[in-house]
Amino acid sequence: MEITDVRAVPLSDSVPEEKRHRTDLGTKVKTDATLVLVETDTEHTGIGAALGHLPTIESIVEGSLASALVGENPTCTGRLWEKLYNGSRPSRRWSGATPSPGVTAGGTRSRRSRAWTPRSGSSPERRSASRSTGSWGRSGTTPGATPAADGRRSTGPPRSSGGYVGKGFDAVKVRAVGREEFSVENTLERVEAAREAIGDDVDLMVDVHGSFDVPTAIKLARRLEEYDVSWFEEPVSADDHPGLAEVRSASEIPIAAGESEFTRFDFRSLFDHGAIDVAQPDVARCGGITECRRIAAMASARNVKLAPYAWGNGVPFAASIHLAMSVPNYHVLEVGQAYMPLLTDLFEEDLGTREGRVHAPDRPGLGFTLREDFEERFDYVEGPEYEF
Repeated sequence: MEITDVRAVPLSDSVPEEKRHRTDLGTKVKTDATLVLVETDTEHTGIGAALGHLPTIESIVEGSLASALVGENPTCTGRLWEKLYNGSRPSRRWSGATPSPGVTAGGTRSRRSRAWTPRSGSSPERRSASRSTGSWGRSGTTPGATPAADGRRSTGPPRSSGGYVGKGFDAVKVRAVGREEFSVENTLERVEAAREAIGDDVDLMVDVHGSFDVPTAIKLARRLEEYDVSWFEEPVSADDHPGLAEVRSASEIPIAAGESEFTRFDFRSLFDHGAIDVAQPDVARCGGITECRRIAAMASARNVKLAPYAWGNGVPFAASIHLAMSVPNYHVLEVGQAYMPLLTDLFEEDLGTREGRVHAPDRPGLGFTLREDFEERFDYVEGPEYEF
């Protein structure tokens, strides 16, 4: 088998006005994605994903990376990964734009095999967590929110987390900050509402998107302990590995981070600093399944759990299912509950999330088939994903 072409496909899906909500990132008006199709001299086509500014990604993939892959055997994932990595030194942060051989190989391997290998006696299902996407802001800015009596803050989204438990999820993650009112008290109020909604028997994870400095994050972490929080995600900037370690050492709550990191070398810094208890590699950012498995092995050697981060479209999520099935220290896989057709409607098949569990497909490759009209259905729309 030989690679004949590599093509980047920018996609967008606009968020209807009634489904838009405000977060600490702004008001989301659309979701963007870049799929990378690796064509071969057989009937098989690899499917990958890339992150970043879509026109720029398209230029990098088709203008630089494609020439390094055409003529190669797509199943030689480890060697191709190193070829792309070592050939991109002038622009080192390559992995968000790469076709990710470790992902695309899932589609170009022999159709007689899966991207994951079932173990004897193992079950092809793993635990997943619902991700609450409600934002903290002025009352009425989030669909479904319940205005507070004082007209200022809304606790509707955390309270709606209880509905996820009814769907079979035994873990729920809450985004506990918004673009305004970054404070310990407001965050705690939101966490308290979520804990009340889901009960005491469901794991509660709290994400603050690196919104606090170290002293404030430590203060918040200590007060979160009374709510039996399963992990505290990005309490400080994701770039501040020593700061993450400082927060971790000051509290009993496990610290999670990693969705913003590139390659195993960034994760090595997290591990060496003793900064995290849960690693969250993004398969589309850190270099595909190939690199994620390396990260998982490094994490396992340090007793760090793995919770793959897959957000925005179906290709990284599908790849993350295979990653979850193939590593021993898998912990949980988040399942977004927001309006995201690029995640839920990109494939002909259902993504396999049932009763709080993700189920591996029994079909070969990534195990999912792109809809024939996906390029027309998700035609690229220029402009930013968020408005401020």
